[in-house]
Amino acid sequence: MLTIKGTYKEGKIILAETPAELRESKVLVTFIETKEINLPTRGIGKAQAAELRGKLNTIADDWNRPEMDIYDVD
Repeated sequence: MLTIKGTYKEGKIILAETPAELRESKVLVTFIETKEINLPTRGIGKAQAAELRGKLNTIADDWNRPEMDIYDVD
């Protein structure tokens, strides 16, 4: 089994990467609910958002490690 992220837009699925050596396969598509956060209503402007994004990117690799899943709240 192979999982590849993608985006559904205007009736098409756009994959984030092309599966290597795979010419044909059955697939399952799961639509994930996305929650957009309106930053201006929280008092966060574009400059502050960019600064926060830069700071969080420094820990992204560690945070996305499988063993960090224990901190996820359902």
